[in-house]
Amino acid sequence: MSSKQTILVTGGAGYIGSHAALALKNAGYEVIILDNLSYGHQEIVDRVLQVKLVIGDTSDRALLDRLFTTHKIDAVMHFAAYIAVGESVKEPGKYYRNNVASTLNLLEAMLAHGTNKIVFSSTCAVYGMPKEIPMSENHPHNPLSPYAASKDMVERLLKDFDIAFNLKSVVFRYFNACGADPGGLLGEDHTPETHLIPLALLTALKKRETLYIFGTDYDTPDGTCVRDYIHVNDLADAHVLGLKYLLSVGKSEVFNLGNGNGFSVREVIETAREVTGLEIPAIESDRREGDAPILVGSSDKARNMLGWNPQYADLKKIISHAWQWHQNRHKDR
Repeated sequence: MSSKQTILVTGGAGYIGSHAALALKNAGYEVIILDNLSYGHQEIVDRVLQVKLVIGDTSDRALLDRLFTTHKIDAVMHFAAYIAVGESVKEPGKYYRNNVASTLNLLEAMLAHGTNKIVFSSTCAVYGMPKEIPMSENHPHNPLSPYAASKDMVERLLKDFDIAFNLKSVVFRYFNACGADPGGLLGEDHTPETHLIPLALLTALKKRETLYIFGTDYDTPDGTCVRDYIHVNDLADAHVLGLKYLLSVGKSEVFNLGNGNGFSVREVIETAREVTGLEIPAIESDRREGDAPILVGSSDKARNMLGWNPQYADLKKIISHAWQWHQNRHKDR
């Protein structure tokens, strides 16, 4: 592979995007990050990634035209999106404008400049309530929020652009991304934070008073929701493999990314207590609307076709990496 292959990573200053950008850099690719920094962190790009950062938005066609004119971009990795399910219900327009309309803008800019390969960050939320466990890529789609629907719409866009313009895509449907770079370089830092593992660790650090368990009467072994947690470094590795597949085979595909097993909310909290050795107060609360009892995915397709082999399936290891990051991140705050 020529080191001259250049990958544009939208949202590359964010959580998953930054890990993917680091994996790309380590694999010998030239990386350009496009991020509006609404949720991303410039200091992560400057200090850790040390790649070119363009501050801007995928909604800005003039900026995209300049980018594609100035650089020969071989492929795009598209992470830039709003991801808060609850907010999407309250502000659907914001989600359709950013996640769908801006992606359409990006695709049209790519085509105008001869770039026809994209790796897209989607979600298992496109499936809605599970009809089978584990869920495969063939599971019916029934998105339950504007966020999930926006990702589903982009998947449809990509199919249509493949048929019409031969634009090839690899779509990754994630289950619960978690953990942090094992070297402590990168981690999860959302504002506001909505994910269970960082919320538990922020509670351990006394940055939050308590943690909420939403629903304890589900038909699961301990009554709490079960989720498939996938280490962010394993996700990043899959993106590099997906890119290589796209650049060599040049065929559109969709892959689930999960560990294929689940952990309950109680198990996650207990493991966080064990890893930190600290108290994590938790309050049992009512169910949240739209939460499925169990979400676990089959990633057999990614394993078989891409040779993907997750390295960090152990929950204790996942939380240990996240804990190392959070301690460093918040020690002076």
